[in-house]
Amino acid sequence: MTHSRSMHAGGPAGFTLIEAMITVAVVAILATIALPNYTDYLQRSKLVEAKVGLSDLRVRLEQHFLDMRTYPGACVQPATGPAPAGQIYLPAGTKYFSFECLLTATTYTVAATGSAAHGMAGFAFTVDELDRRRTVALPAGWIGTGSSCWVSKKSGEC
Repeated sequence: MTHSRSMHAGGPAGFTLIEAMITVAVVAILATIALPNYTDYLQRSKLVEAKVGLSDLRVRLEQHFLDMRTYPGACVQPATGPAPAGQIYLPAGTKYFSFECLLTATTYTVAATGSAAHGMAGFAFTVDELDRRRTVALPAGWIGTGSSCWVSKKSGEC
């Protein structure tokens, strides 16, 4: 009589200790590779908020300049209704970045700074009236501070 692996004198056999250890080792290896990549992916996806916010502010500032031949006097927090005369609203509903404007009648610099509460501490980007996009600060492990673009990846790619 031949014995199959699934049959044991007391009933069906389970996994051997070696099989269980191999499974745990494979899962551990996959987790050590996948988790950092997933974390980086999530962080990169949050950078979109800064880029969209800066681009939106730039367009609205340029539109104001075309209409009035001067940049607005201030950027203010969003409220209901149109922005007060001589002012422009900062992006509404942002979670990962805060925005601020440095304005004169003929120049501006708009900055986006990452929120520490949402894992974006260390990120800072700017754009100005000449559409110069700069990466002002990046967290440890990222390359590209001072770049003439908005860095999107740890390697310094824009």
